[in-house]
Amino acid sequence: MATLQMSGIEACVFDAYGTLFDFNSAALAARDELGDDWQRLSELWRQKQLQYTWLRGLAGRHADFWQVTGDALDFSLATLKIDSPGLRARLMDLYLHLGTYPEVAETLRQLKAAGMKLAILSNGTPTMLAAVVTNSGLDGVFDAVLSVEAVGVFKPHPSVYALASDRLQVAPAAICFLSSNAWDAYSAKAFGFRVLWCNRFAQAAERIPATPDGEIGDLSALPPMLVSAA
Repeated sequence: MATLQMSGIEACVFDAYGTLFDFNSAALAARDELGDDWQRLSELWRQKQLQYTWLRGLAGRHADFWQVTGDALDFSLATLKIDSPGLRARLMDLYLHLGTYPEVAETLRQLKAAGMKLAILSNGTPTMLAAVVTNSGLDGVFDAVLSVEAVGVFKPHPSVYALASDRLQVAPAAICFLSSNAWDAYSAKAFGFRVLWCNRFAQAAERIPATPDGEIGDLSALPPMLVSAA
């Protein structure tokens, strides 16, 4: 939807993992130990990580994202029968040093230059988010880096999305929310944000309530859609 123009937007709020930061980069960086298993491990790790957030939310048994990420990694290593001394600790550390997708830095620069408020809204803990933002050279870019730990429940609970409008003091309808996770994009739209689904991985559309306002392949399409409409 490259021709879509979104007017009245005062803030852009980004999901972190999979949208700004490449979660595959952790396992890829350990390819010297993982070999051809790196991709399978990365995919299973991510799948279980998300499943555990949803299951904990439904069960009312919250644990922070660092624990969930470690639990998901343990499951994945055991399932794939990967047993290498020190590998778990290495992969967890690499998760604090995830790379950004190629267009991220320039996209954020353009939005900031246009006077747009910028924020992250993530399942990650404050410590995890501070580390990955700093390690990727994005210090000072965001007006807020928001963690679900402020409300004690993971996405897609509506109280998580409310964090952004409350902290930024911007109405939901004046926030453009970006996520590459389809379930997150659809849920944010149901909350009341304007939403662009960054469909990096050519996923099929979800069959859950609400539909994003538009779909983009990566974040480089974002500035012209907002800045020219401002």
